[in-house]
Amino acid sequence: MTARDADYWRSRAAALSIRGQAYIDGAYCDAADGATFLAASPIDGRKLADVAACGPADVDRAVAASRRAFESGVWAGLAPRQRKERLLQFARLIDAHQEELALLETLDMGKPIRDALAFDLPETARCYAWYAEAIDKIYDEIAPTGPDALATITREALGVVAAVVPWNYPLMMAAWKVAPALAAGNSVILKPAEQASLSAIRLAALAEEAGIPAGVFNVVPGLGAVAGQALGRHPDVDCIAFTGSTATGKRFMEYSGQSNLKRVWLECGGKSPHIVFDDCPDLDRAAQAAALGIFSNQGEVCIAGSRLYVQDGIYDAFMEKVAAYAAGLQPGDPLDPATVMGAMVDERQMRGVLDRIAAGKAEGATLRMGGGQALGATGGYYIEPTIFECASQDNSLVREEIFGPVLAAQRFTTEDDAIRLANDSIYGLGAGLWTANLSRAHRLSRRLRAGLVWVNCYAEGDISVPFGGVKQSGFGRDKSLHALDKYSDLKTTWISLTV
Repeated sequence: MTARDADYWRSRAAALSIRGQAYIDGAYCDAADGATFLAASPIDGRKLADVAACGPADVDRAVAASRRAFESGVWAGLAPRQRKERLLQFARLIDAHQEELALLETLDMGKPIRDALAFDLPETARCYAWYAEAIDKIYDEIAPTGPDALATITREALGVVAAVVPWNYPLMMAAWKVAPALAAGNSVILKPAEQASLSAIRLAALAEEAGIPAGVFNVVPGLGAVAGQALGRHPDVDCIAFTGSTATGKRFMEYSGQSNLKRVWLECGGKSPHIVFDDCPDLDRAAQAAALGIFSNQGEVCIAGSRLYVQDGIYDAFMEKVAAYAAGLQPGDPLDPATVMGAMVDERQMRGVLDRIAAGKAEGATLRMGGGQALGATGGYYIEPTIFECASQDNSLVREEIFGPVLAAQRFTTEDDAIRLANDSIYGLGAGLWTANLSRAHRLSRRLRAGLVWVNCYAEGDISVPFGGVKQSGFGRDKSLHALDKYSDLKTTWISLTV
């Protein structure tokens, strides 16, 4: 068996055939006006492909194809077991092509190949398989009535769903939206982020091979301000499912009001607190979790534990452990399976993070480690794992989502102090809590204003549990059976039995 070392992946990358076209109504195609944008690898700046820059005309075509497919019943009208089998085949094909898809994601957005292979692709395939298995296990309802009537409550697909997804976990985040939307019987238009479109484009061919009919699954790459806005404003799109920044999420709300009041589901920014009490049952494990919670995927994670709150009595010793673990997470070649921290997605993101680091310093934060660009000679975009100690909750490092490998640490004294600091944010996506006191764990989990709370772990989960936030982190839930509620309507049918 060929060793999957760095040379193997570099060789595969050199031989990889990359397509950059849109996929609309069962066929690959260029943008209507021929426009393209450059996909360059953040690993070293090399050109990967020219990608179709879809505009309003392309969105119109995709929406029309989706609507025709939906109204024809080629997907929505299939028996549940038939949709199930095709989605299961889709999952099997993703699994069979996981090396190719993982390589595309690593080349396109810079994550380590080890993570793409070990986490992203298995979770993507599992998501499609899980929702496929759910299709023929969801029952409708009969309401309690008197003997002279029958009332049924049935779930019906919405119609055309547009999934607008981010670049940090391109296929996995897409699966969280596309899989339940397809399972519910909808037609779907996937708009990948312009920073990482290539794996989604390849995915379309696998959907076709799995037997998903033309028009049911479309991929429309393009700039967010053009293709994303066209989907948001389109009068024949029934639902937008979006993951990305809070600012963009707010724009999709505006687009809905300016068009057809399409429902909008948002999973937006985060500034998640990670709280460590002095009775933490395992300081070494907590320190590892604190480091990985912010430095995994280069810190480009919506649930990153970017605010670390440590109780006074253990603060100094704990921070030594976090820094020691982080020192072993230096960035390297994402195509090397030994690399645990890869490249930032592009130069703009890298420059933005470095600007935030400079601003935090200027506002008085103390730099404990890192803080600079790394591997500049490669032509790629890398940042050192960075730890700040912040005396003030008002420092921008504490207040603003940075979406990079930057940790802001602070001390706290009491439970009330920890909760006050943790909840003092416009965001409410995730929160972590380490304590040996079961009562405290229950008590504080209820007080934390977050959609996800982890106790004595961080960023753990499963497809079977909901994922989403509160406050300006958005609303609606990905994953679990609850996600199906976003992509279906309830219909009440009242039948008189007296006629």
